[in-house]
Amino acid sequence: MADSTKTFDRALWFFGAMGAFVAAMALVVAINGGGGSEAAAEVPGEVSNLSYELTEFAILGPQEVRPGPVSFEVHNSGSAIHNLVVETGARTADLNTGEIDLIDVGDLSEGEYVIFCDIPGHREAGMEATLVVSEDAAEVSATGHEDMTPEQANQMMIDSMLAFPAETEGKGNQPLEPVEVKADGTKVFELTAEIIEWEVEPGKFVDAWAYNGQVPGPWIRVDVGDQLEVHFTNLTPMASDIHWHGISTPNNMDGVAPYTQDPVYTGETFVYSFAAERPAIGMYHAHFHSQISVPNGMFGAIIIGDTPIPYGETVSGIEIPEDLEIAHEIPMVLNDAGVIGLSLNGKSFPATEPYVVNEGDWLVYHYYNEGLQVHPMHQHQFPQLVFAKDGIPLDVPFWADTINVAPGERYSVLVHADRVGTWVWHCHILNHVERDTGMFGMVTALIVQE
Repeated sequence: MADSTKTFDRALWFFGAMGAFVAAMALVVAINGGGGSEAAAEVPGEVSNLSYELTEFAILGPQEVRPGPVSFEVHNSGSAIHNLVVETGARTADLNTGEIDLIDVGDLSEGEYVIFCDIPGHREAGMEATLVVSEDAAEVSATGHEDMTPEQANQMMIDSMLAFPAETEGKGNQPLEPVEVKADGTKVFELTAEIIEWEVEPGKFVDAWAYNGQVPGPWIRVDVGDQLEVHFTNLTPMASDIHWHGISTPNNMDGVAPYTQDPVYTGETFVYSFAAERPAIGMYHAHFHSQISVPNGMFGAIIIGDTPIPYGETVSGIEIPEDLEIAHEIPMVLNDAGVIGLSLNGKSFPATEPYVVNEGDWLVYHYYNEGLQVHPMHQHQFPQLVFAKDGIPLDVPFWADTINVAPGERYSVLVHADRVGTWVWHCHILNHVERDTGMFGMVTALIVQE
C-alpha cells in the first residue's frame, strides 16, 4: 500500500512538472512569434491609474489622460456618502467616509467624458468634472476651485446673491382653469405631458418633462363635491399615467398602470373621472416610469376644498385670529434630482421667485416634496404654524422654526409676516443652497414691505 502511494505521488509530480514545462514553452513561443507565425501575440497597453478624491462638494483629480486602458482609485475624504460615475457606465460603490474603491473604466478613446457623483443633489452642488482623453495629455492639476483665493470666493458669493431675483423663461404652478363645465357641473381639465426646454437658472436650459409646458405642472384647485374629468394626453416618448397622490379616487382612477389602467402610450389620451369627495392637499405625478419623469419635472399640486386653518385657536400662547384673512397661499414644490435638480417650484436660485407681501399679512405655505431626500425648510424670522400634515388637519397644531419634509410628504403652515425686511427662506442642508461659485438651489426670500 505504501509503495502504491509513493508511485501515485511520483506520477502527480511528473505530470505537474510536465504541465509547467509545456506552459513555459508556450510562453516562449508566444513571445518569439509563435514558431514561424507572422503575427506576434498582442500585448495590452499600459493602464493609466488615476486617483480621485471626493469631498463636499468637489471631485479632485486629473483632468486629462492619454488614450488607452484607464482605471480609477477613488477615495471618499468627505463627511457624507459619495460615489463616482463615468458616463461610459463605470461606477464605484456608494462610499462612506474614508472608504476607497478601485474601478476599471475601460479602454478610452480620444474625447471628453463626464464624471460625477449621482447621490441626489451632489452633482448639482458641484460634484461634476470632465476628463479629457487626448494624445497630447500632460500632467494637470486637480479639478475644483482649490486654487481660488478667499477674496475671489467672497466676491463670487456676493455676486451670486446680488443677482437675485433673476428673470428666466417659464413659470410653474399656474392655476389651471377648466376648459369646460358640463351641464351636470362636471369640471373638465386638460393635462398634456411633453418634454420641453426649461430654464432652471439663468442660462441653464434643460430638457424637462412637464405638464402643460410648466414645472411644476399647473395648480389644480376645486371644491368638495365637484366632479372632475381630467383628459391626460401623453406626448413624451415613454408610456405614462397620473397618480393622484393623497386624493380619494375609485381604484380604476388611481393612476398606477398596468394595475388600475392600461399605460397611456405616446400620442394617447386617457380620461380620469372622479368626485372630489373630501378636503385634501394632494399632488399629482406620473407613476409609470416615474423614476425618470418625476425628478425631471412631471409633478403638480392639487387642493380640494378650503384650507383647514385653526381659526380662533391659541397655540403655545399665540392666538390665531378668528377673522384672519389669508393674503397669499403658496404651493412650494421641492425637488433635488433629475435635470431640474435642487430647486423650489422648478427654479434654482437666483431664478427662484421672491414673495412680496405687506407687513401684517397672514400667509399659508404648502410644502410638497417631489424629490428623493428630506429637506428641512427654514423661514428666517417668522415661526411656521404647522396645521396640517399630508392634508390632514392636526388636532394639536405646533409652531416650528424648521420643518423636515420627506419625499411624498406635504406640510401646510401658517405664517404671520409682522416685521418689515427681506427674509431668507431656504432648505437648511447648506450644500443645497451654496456651492463654490456662490448661492444656488433651494433658496428664495420673503420680502415684507410697509
